[in-house]
Amino acid sequence: QLQLAESGGGLVQPGGSLRLSCAASGFSLADYGIGWFPQAPGQEREGVSCMGSSMGSISKNYAEAAKVRFSISSGNAKNTLYLQMDKLKPENPAVYYCTATKFRLWVADSLMTTGEINIWGRGTQVTVSS
Repeated sequence: QLQLAESGGGLVQPGGSLRLSCAASGFSLADYGIGWFPQAPGQEREGVSCMGSSMGSISKNYAEAAKVRFSISSGNAKNTLYLQMDKLKPENPAVYYCTATKFRLWVADSLMTTGEINIWGRGTQVTVSS
């Protein structure tokens, strides 16, 4: 069974940092396009960062608001995806979903969309509040 399990969410003050983790089981993240989709209350899920590989090259993509403050990475040995989030803002709180797709491996040109996602995690809550 193909599964993703997020962890690392929690309560953080504005300007603080969090590192989200996502452990994959049943498949190798290295064979998929992978990313993070936050969903704020009342809003749809929208990709904030993703990464993939094609022909030995790794590509990463970020939403405009995340380009400086967020960093996506993976630990192949642990089959885990990470999202380092710095300088969090009050508008950042959301449930962050880890995702994987076989549909598109190269992500340098644009973020993945929800329609492309094959596998979803259950999400981890991020709350930004003083």
